Parts: sequence; structure tokens; C-alpha cells
Amino acid sequence: MASRLFPVVKFVVKGSLAGGAVYVAYDQGLLGSSKQGAEALRKAQAALPPAIQEWTNYVGWELPSTPKFDFSVSESWNKGVHTAVSALSVAPTRAREYTQKGWKYVKDLAK
Repeated sequence: MASRLFPVVKFVVKGSLAGGAVYVAYDQGLLGSSKQGAEALRKAQAALPPAIQEWTNYVGWELPSTPKFDFSVSESWNKGVHTAVSALSVAPTRAREYTQKGWKYVKDLAK
């Protein structure tokens, strides 16, 4: 009986963790607009260094300082979306071209 119950418990625990992660992401605004996502990133960047410093002081480790960089999430996201949509828009044309080249190659081999 216990051997049959373990996979169910394992599934429930994994499902609960995944559901909790989605809830936290939604609650923090990560699944909202790009402005909400950028605001959540700013909050995380402000909250993480003090928390990590407190943890390293507790454990007794010394970590190097984190590098500072200026990175716009919304610009990167928009560029990624633009690239993906551009690739999808030319996909039918490229598929037709490659199919034609493939048929030509096969016909040339058959001669």
C-alpha cells in the first residue's frame, strides 16, 4: 500500500510547489504587463543584496560584490518578441524554398 501511495504524495508535493511558484509570480506582478515585470525586477534587485548579505554573515562566508549593470528588461523582451515574430512570419516562405531545393536535389540525383 505504501509503495502505491508514494507516487501520489510525490505528485501532490510537486504540484503544490509548482502552483505556489505560479501564485507567487502572479502575486508579484511577473505575469502582468511589462511595466509590472520591470517593477518586480527593481523590487527584487533592491531586496536581494541585503538578504544575501545577512545570510552570508550568518553562515560566515564572504561573497564578492555583485556587478552593477544597466539592463532594460522591456527592451530586451520587445527585441526577443520582434525576432520571434519575424522568424515565424518568414517560416512559410523558407519552408517552400527549402522544399523546392530538396526536390531539385532529389531530381538531380535521380537523373
